[in-house]
Amino acid sequence: MQIEPLGDSALIVRVVDEFHPDTSLNAVLAALRYLEAAAIPGVIELAPAYTTVGVFFDPARIESANSDNSPFDILATKIQSILNASAFADETEKVAPAIEIPVCYDREFAPDVAEVARQAGLSEDEVVHRHASASYRVSCVGFTPGFPFLSGLPPKLATPRRASPRKEIPAGAVGIGGAQTGIYPRKSPGGWNIIGRTPLSLFDVQREPPALLQAGDRVHFRIISREEFDSFSA
Repeated sequence: MQIEPLGDSALIVRVVDEFHPDTSLNAVLAALRYLEAAAIPGVIELAPAYTTVGVFFDPARIESANSDNSPFDILATKIQSILNASAFADETEKVAPAIEIPVCYDREFAPDVAEVARQAGLSEDEVVHRHASASYRVSCVGFTPGFPFLSGLPPKLATPRRASPRKEIPAGAVGIGGAQTGIYPRKSPGGWNIIGRTPLSLFDVQREPPALLQAGDRVHFRIISREEFDSFSA
C-alpha cells in the first residue's frame, strides 16, 4: 500500500498495484469501509476507484491536531494505522453472493448481437451463451445514475464501442463496450453494443439505495424468454 499526495487537500491511497476483478475490488472496498468507519476528523470525502481510494480533507482541521507535522503526514500516518490492522486483511477475502439479473436476448432487444458475433467469429447463439454463462463483478457505477460497469466479460466477446453512438438507448438495455458489459438503467444516449434487455429497474429514486447494483457486487445473467420478460411488467 502506498499513500501519495494529490495537491494540498487530498491524497491517494494506492491499495493494490494492478486491477483484478476480485482481489483488487475486495481490497479497495474493504479499505473504503474501514476509512468510513474511522471517521477521521478533517476528512471531507472518500472516492474509491479501481485500485485506489481518494481522500479529500480540510488541511486546517487536520493541521490543528499536530502543528509539528504537515496535514499530509498526519493523515497518512492515521490511514496506515487503520489499514494495517489484521482485521482489514480478513475483509479482503470475503466473497459476496451473486445477484441474478434476468435478461431477454431476443433479436428485438439485441440490435448489435450480429456485430458482436462477427467480431468474435461466433454464432449469435454462442455469443448469448457465453455472455450469460460468465460471472461478473461491478467495478464501478457511473456514466448515468445506477449504470454498472461489469468486469468479467469473456475476452472473445470484447467489442469496440459503436463508431456512432445512438441518441436513445432504452432502459434495461444490456450492452458490451470494449472489454466490459453494462446495463443502461434509464433511457439515454449510448455507444455500447446492445445484445439484450432486462425487465428489472436498476435505478429508482424511491428505493434505498436507489441503485440496484453497487460497486463490488457479483452479478450473474439468467436467460429469459420474451414471455417471461413481458410478465415482469404485467
